[in-house]
Amino acid sequence: MAGLGAEVELVKSSGGVFEVTADGTLVFSKRSLGRFPESGELEGLLQAPPPAGAG
Repeated sequence: MAGLGAEVELVKSSGGVFEVTADGTLVFSKRSLGRFPESGELEGLLQAPPPAGAG
């Protein structure tokens, strides 16, 4: 993603799955939330510090 220093890779799937992971941690799941991310939402999630106990 531009400006975040992240490499992005599209992994083909089926069934309407849209999930975003960073360093092996799931940060967004359309399956869980029932929606696509809003504009700017992924950038915010990727810039946020990791949750306590992660890593």
